[in-house]
Amino acid sequence: MPNLTQLELQNLRHLIGSHETAYQKFSTYAQDAVDPQVKDYFERSAQSAQNTKQKLITFLN
Repeated sequence: MPNLTQLELQNLRHLIGSHETAYQKFSTYAQDAVDPQVKDYFERSAQSAQNTKQKLITFLN
């Protein structure tokens, strides 16, 4: 894999941070949800954000 430019690295860090924030928020929303469908939606959204964050992190290796 070619080396990342500074701009690409900054963008990647920003995306990783954004997905971490989304994961944290969705997890909190899922914990607070009473409706099972809403809870399930936020749990799936949190997992999706976490998965995407992990995929983005692989570009740093």
